[in-house]
Amino acid sequence: MEDHTLNTRFADTPAAENRPKTPSVKGIFFDVDDTLYDHLPPFTKAVKEVLQLGEAFPYEAAYRRMRHYSDVLSEQMGGAGALEAGAATELMRTRRFQLALGEFDAALTDEQAAAMQAAYIGCQYDIVMFPGAKEMLERLVKAGYIVGLITNGAGSHQRRKIEAMDIDHLIPRDRQFISGEVGWDKPDPRIFKLVNERTGTLPANSLYIGDSWNNDVVGALQAGWISIWFNHRQVQPLTEHAPAYIMSGYTDLQEQLVKMGILSEQ
Repeated sequence: MEDHTLNTRFADTPAAENRPKTPSVKGIFFDVDDTLYDHLPPFTKAVKEVLQLGEAFPYEAAYRRMRHYSDVLSEQMGGAGALEAGAATELMRTRRFQLALGEFDAALTDEQAAAMQAAYIGCQYDIVMFPGAKEMLERLVKAGYIVGLITNGAGSHQRRKIEAMDIDHLIPRDRQFISGEVGWDKPDPRIFKLVNERTGTLPANSLYIGDSWNNDVVGALQAGWISIWFNHRQVQPLTEHAPAYIMSGYTDLQEQLVKMGILSEQ
């Protein structure tokens, strides 16, 4: 298995040397899954519940592969708008577990995969935001920035997560952009263009923060946005794209936003 762990010398530093000064930022948008909250615990709990595996199993590596297959299978199904409840969607959601865990010598029957998906969904809305995440949203809103969300997934599914985080008072629904509702998935530049149009922002003054290299970093950069890679899982970049900064947590992210002049020192 290829090791995707990031060399720590790349963490929390500018992603490339001699960067130009960051232009004035007007809008700051966040990914949801594994950016505002930790997406790993529901996966780990579901795998343990069905397979009775111990702590030695590489849950985080398997989780990353599950997310990879989620993106691949979703695209094969037709992407945005094709992910609401249905037999094909349920098959995709169970198949991603089979493909991911199969890479780690943990073959799943169809029944086990269905049970794992049910367990995963059952605890996925028991969300605890990353330390400092909600406080950062509050500070950005108070500072007068346009703050929003851009997330892939079915509308009903993603909205339940947003409700569980209790952030509607900070980010109103008209700034919550869900691929299943708007018609395009990240990394399609059209979803970023739509966000600009609806929020009165421009690519040059829009900042996007997310954990997924392909969906969040590549997507934002191809749309002309400023990108910060929230790489808390310390994985290697997959292409030569260069985000403005690479952060591993909200403490580091807050410090960087202060350096960029977006937030003031507390």
